[in-house]
Amino acid sequence: MSYQALYRVWRPKCFADVVGQQHITKTLQNALLKQQPSHAYLFTGPRGTGKTSAAKIVAKAVNCEQAPTAEPCNECSSCRGIADVSISDVIEIDAASNNGVDEIRDIRDGVKYAPSAVRYKVYIIDEVHMLSPGAFNALLKTLEEPPEHVLFILATTEPHKIPLTIISRCQRFDFRPISNGAIVGQLKKILAADATDADEDALKLIAQAAEGGMRDALSLLDQVLSFCDGQISVDDVLDVTGSVSREFLAHVTQAVLEKDASAGIEAIGTLIEKGKDPVRFLEDLIYYYRDLLLYKTSAELENVLERAEVDDHFKQLAEAMDNPAIYRIIETLNASQQEMKWTNHPRIFLELSIVKLCRPEPSAPQAAVQPDAGVVERIEKLEQQLKEWKNQPARETVAESPSESKRKRRPAGKSTFKVDIGRIKSLLDEASKPALQQLRAKWQDIMENVRVHKVSAHACLINSQPVACSSERFLLAFKHDIHCKMINDNLEHQQIVMQAVRSVLGTDLELLTIPENEWEKLKAAYIRKQRGSAEDESAEGEDPLVAEAKKLFGDEWVEIKS
Repeated sequence: MSYQALYRVWRPKCFADVVGQQHITKTLQNALLKQQPSHAYLFTGPRGTGKTSAAKIVAKAVNCEQAPTAEPCNECSSCRGIADVSISDVIEIDAASNNGVDEIRDIRDGVKYAPSAVRYKVYIIDEVHMLSPGAFNALLKTLEEPPEHVLFILATTEPHKIPLTIISRCQRFDFRPISNGAIVGQLKKILAADATDADEDALKLIAQAAEGGMRDALSLLDQVLSFCDGQISVDDVLDVTGSVSREFLAHVTQAVLEKDASAGIEAIGTLIEKGKDPVRFLEDLIYYYRDLLLYKTSAELENVLERAEVDDHFKQLAEAMDNPAIYRIIETLNASQQEMKWTNHPRIFLELSIVKLCRPEPSAPQAAVQPDAGVVERIEKLEQQLKEWKNQPARETVAESPSESKRKRRPAGKSTFKVDIGRIKSLLDEASKPALQQLRAKWQDIMENVRVHKVSAHACLINSQPVACSSERFLLAFKHDIHCKMINDNLEHQQIVMQAVRSVLGTDLELLTIPENEWEKLKAAYIRKQRGSAEDESAEGEDPLVAEAKKLFGDEWVEIKS
């Protein structure tokens, strides 16, 4: 027989083989012994934690010739037939590829018939969350009142996608991520059976990389066995998984502690030369600082450390760093990790984060300089005047301070943004309705182009709209002054907007900005000016003022009132 992967060879054949899920296996065994199996089970949890394996064990146990039993014997004709898929009464369905109504209707029609070879007909539906809404509806009635000879086992990694009406008709079991210790123990058992030696630290690294999944751990072990020559070492696992050693993480941490950006960047260069994944390294580094924080919190938490080993160097790093510094470092690294998910150049963000962390922290404020005798004398005089003023009888009215008076005189809601009135008026003299209509028709495309290049620029433009356009310039009115100021003060954002206009419209237009409230005032003033210039023209036909207003702003923006 051809070679089989380790996760297939070592797939659990009984409940005792299921690693790290004792809270589930014990409950199922008790139900089987009491001959009280549920008509429907829902197994949920991360990938590779034993959901489908447990479902097959249940199918064997309820149909075992030795039943009622807590474990299938794996030797009777029923157990062997279910194991080698020769018994048609145990049906395993992949809902990812059989998710339609017709497939579920076939199940609904098939449950009417009694099993042909064993006691129970068992349907195992894997990735059940992939079923369509119609398929769930077709399954609902069958789950509610199934025949006594039918048992359903649903498995999924995403239970939140399953309708509550389905969940309420099942006994739900949540499979947990398997602990690193349990994974290491199972790997030792497998290697002992294969007469292969391995370093303890190498197995721990495999368990960490598996992230709670036994199947992932066995797949990694399979790769490492193919890669190494005999004994499995830490370097073999690091090469296969793309992780870095604890010593390398400690070296980078030391460089950050000493604010040595040069050493940190050199370490990143070495990392890239060895073909390591920058994203994976950043995740390891975050976990390393997390381990430092936990160790500083309590030395008793040593057993929950993920990436670090408590040696002399680690203890020195923990003593030299305070908690606020670790908080700041983890936040910086986490922000860089989020940015790296959306870039084709993760190395740049990794180097940038190292440089940020190596910048000197703000120093404590220096001691105040002693003022000279003249300054002290003036301060004492001011204090004496203040005391005399306080002792004077209270007056009926108190004079307002200049700032208070100015604040009261300032009209409420007045914009603090400085508008370039001259250039905007020049634009209005040149503006045309067709140019504005063309710009507005393509504005959503322009916004999408801006979003692709700069999300922050797009955020500022969300509450803005084009209100005037000529062959050379266009004017954007902003609902909020702060957004208008952010665009106007940021040359990079302006360039991105104008480049987006050029890309969509194929023409270069200069950007002008104005707050919405200022635009309303300017528009009204411009119309009044046009009215004054049109007083001497003929009154016959359409009012020249109205015609000019429609030309500039469009018919939908002009309302004529007597």
